[in-house]
Amino acid sequence: MVPTGNVIRRRTALTMGIFLILFLILFSRLFVLQVVQARSLQEKAQAQWTSETIIQPMRGAILDRNGSVLAMSATAYTLSVSPRQVSDASMLSSLLSPLLDMDEGEIYKKVSDKSKGSVIIKRQLDRNTAQQIKLMMANGEKSVKDALDGAYLEEDKRRYYPNGAFASQLLGLTTIDGVGQSGLEGSLNNYLSGRTGYVVSEIDGKGRELNNSSGDYIESKDGCTVYLTIDQAIQSYAEKAAREAMEVNSAQGVRIIVMDPDTGEILAMVSKPDYDPNDPPRGDVKSLTELMRNRSIADSYEPGSTFKIITMAACIEEKLTNLSEWFYCSGSIYVEGGRVRCWGNPHGAQSLTEALENSCNPVFVELGLRLGTETFYDYLEAFGFGRKTGADIPGEGSGIVIGREYVKRVDIARIGFGQSIAVTPLQLLTAACAVVNGGNLLEPYVVKEIRDLEGNVVEKGEIKVVANPISPETSGILRSMLESVVENGGGKNAYIEGYRVGGKTGTAQVYVDGVVSSDTHIGSFIGFAPMDDPEIAVLVIVDRADMNPDYGSVTAAPFARDILRQSLVHMGIEREAGTDGMVQMNAVPDVSGETLSSASKRLKAEGFTYVLSGRGKTVKDQLPKAGVSMAKGSIVMLYMDGNTEIDENAYVSVPDVVGMSVMEANRVIASYGLTMRVNGSGIAVSQTPEASEKVFPGAEINVDFALPG
Repeated sequence: MVPTGNVIRRRTALTMGIFLILFLILFSRLFVLQVVQARSLQEKAQAQWTSETIIQPMRGAILDRNGSVLAMSATAYTLSVSPRQVSDASMLSSLLSPLLDMDEGEIYKKVSDKSKGSVIIKRQLDRNTAQQIKLMMANGEKSVKDALDGAYLEEDKRRYYPNGAFASQLLGLTTIDGVGQSGLEGSLNNYLSGRTGYVVSEIDGKGRELNNSSGDYIESKDGCTVYLTIDQAIQSYAEKAAREAMEVNSAQGVRIIVMDPDTGEILAMVSKPDYDPNDPPRGDVKSLTELMRNRSIADSYEPGSTFKIITMAACIEEKLTNLSEWFYCSGSIYVEGGRVRCWGNPHGAQSLTEALENSCNPVFVELGLRLGTETFYDYLEAFGFGRKTGADIPGEGSGIVIGREYVKRVDIARIGFGQSIAVTPLQLLTAACAVVNGGNLLEPYVVKEIRDLEGNVVEKGEIKVVANPISPETSGILRSMLESVVENGGGKNAYIEGYRVGGKTGTAQVYVDGVVSSDTHIGSFIGFAPMDDPEIAVLVIVDRADMNPDYGSVTAAPFARDILRQSLVHMGIEREAGTDGMVQMNAVPDVSGETLSSASKRLKAEGFTYVLSGRGKTVKDQLPKAGVSMAKGSIVMLYMDGNTEIDENAYVSVPDVVGMSVMEANRVIASYGLTMRVNGSGIAVSQTPEASEKVFPGAEINVDFALPG
């Protein structure tokens, strides 16, 4: 049957419709490929026939003030493999596994993935490992060479810290990709990192570069060089002192800052425990995060008696007291129904300077109350407490100051001697420097200058005066008083023969589970030298020493002295003529291995007192070590062997001197290896501690005298 015209037209229309639909589908697909997906497909195509090589810039070095290298970039190597060129993935994996200290299966998974043109096996290879791989590629057996076909080494950069664990938290560290992660490495990353370059070349299907291939080349630009105010020599003294303080005190932590009082330049900064940035514990994120924390600027603590420097300066500036005023310490003082005790036995009558020498809490309670809330808080603000110092170091804390509107009278009393206020170590040292430098509160800084590749200075640290809380006259008075603290008071363990040293000890309370602990403290010492015009200031903080007593005079002052002595010599500051006789100096005898009875006699003969750490009858070790010159009356720490309990001979039974004259009482007390503080005149009428009480050798006995009738 011959189709009719209508049938033919329907078939023709159907056929044309089918072709139209196919055309539309094809057109749509072409539109998607050539328009919608054009860029991504072009990039994929380009990726298949081009190879981009990143040219890493050399990260800028970090140097100390004298040009010594603290952080630098060294050559390392990256091992990559082109899986499409690998002929024997199994053998290649077995060859590389022991060299790279990697799991063989992990390597095999990477090198057998033919979908990738190139994979990185391991980065940051040292020169020795890279050299072994190169030797295998060049001189190995044919089967080894064939297996290594497709493997290639590229130069990489690795951050290197020549001194290891040295100012670790201050310098910080970088990621494995060379990006600043913490510390100055992080905050100065834009200056240090430079600009990345790259090379694009044409390759074949197996990832091999084509001959005469054209490509693009963008040159990299190396990072800037950063010069710090840190002095490598002084930093090394501080590092050594921190390690020793940590060890001999069995402390949980040690923090040290050294500063130039006249400029605010930070000469050294240590916070232990620390880590080696060349080999940080990257696998333990929690531990690394804690170790990277710069506790010298971030963490707040109650400063204790070191804060008395600030209270004294404010009172003298306000003319609320003077050097002629005398005070009386009965051992405690009542404030709003609460009793504030002195740290030791009653000091009795004492001058203002002696109150600072004795670190007498009741006197500083009274001085704080004399200032009152408004005036005291004006000085707290003027000295920079409750806010950041503005230092160019990341992670700084602000400290904690009770709001002016919430503070009570008892809080003011406690702030007077360093409680009920929390400060950062950097805050405290900066404020203390203002007390001795003529009254200038400075903004501390650690970046001296930053230079580009041509040596041009692109950033420079400058001296910045933030406030003037006290006058030069008040500053001069405080310098004299602080020098007296080291000569005659609790800071004797920081005395350095031939140098005028001033300072203040502190023993701060620690909160455990929200309650003040009676067993653990934070011992500290702030020291300055030379006191006619201080050129160096040091703060040493020993956190929770596992020893008794854990006073700052014992745990911190000796290490501050070591730092000051070495630094003064390094800085070329000569000893003063005529200062050797200011305080009688004796060499500490070697009593290690001796019985306590023998050791105590030898120390007493040389004019020293001692305190014990641990129990036992035999001296295991001592601090300071034998041969060190110390002021007469200084304290030597004796570490006992712990094998036996201390017998009664380890302590001194207080003699009964009631009824004796001053001379008779002093002669008797001295014969027992004790010292006497005289209150009044005439005949002894009472004493503290009382007769027959057991005390440490060298303890002070307060004796009250009165005229008969």
